[in-house]
Amino acid sequence: MTETSAFTDLVLDVVIPARSPWSHVMRRGQKMRLIDIEGQQAVDALFYSAADTSQRYSAQDTVREQGSAYIGLGTRLVSNQGVVMARVVEDSSGRHDTLAGCCSCESNVVRFGEATRYQHACRENFVLELGRYGMGKRDVAPNVNFFMNVPIDDAGNFAVLDGISPPGSYIDLVAEMDLLCVFSNCPQINNPSNDFNPTPVRVMIWDAAPQPAPGSQPGVKELDA
Repeated sequence: MTETSAFTDLVLDVVIPARSPWSHVMRRGQKMRLIDIEGQQAVDALFYSAADTSQRYSAQDTVREQGSAYIGLGTRLVSNQGVVMARVVEDSSGRHDTLAGCCSCESNVVRFGEATRYQHACRENFVLELGRYGMGKRDVAPNVNFFMNVPIDDAGNFAVLDGISPPGSYIDLVAEMDLLCVFSNCPQINNPSNDFNPTPVRVMIWDAAPQPAPGSQPGVKELDA
């Protein structure tokens, strides 16, 4: 049985509008597929333990544990307590960032000028969505940027470049704990992370298929003695 075939019951299928925040509690063992519907659309993501939100995704621990600056197939997302929160089990894109952080009104001003101060940004999306769970600005931790192309050169410099995810690209995560997922479908229009045109993305979540009892064979009915 493959990792993909172990999931059968679709329990959620939702489209996140362009520029919008979204959140959901994903149960341990469930699989989430995040789909870049039209291509080249970055999605900023925060992850928290649903049981204790002080335990949250740590970019530093994730990068150190896996020995890679990028998120991709096989990556284990690690919390600030050194616990695996989720695993990447499928990835058709091959490039996801966790070092560049999220855009904000303040960083927009620094990078793009005063005229951008009141443009909506991912940090503001995060603050709005976290407020639903009693959290605020102090709880905006380092994030993952799904489908965002941020290459790093040999000198350690990086830049946000044109996205490389074609329409229909996806990444699959399996939760290793009950997981609060908080997304910002990035509204940025001043750099090429969204091809200067924010678009919707899709989220699908499956339950894990029931596993056969030890010693039994799937599809074979045991005979009465």
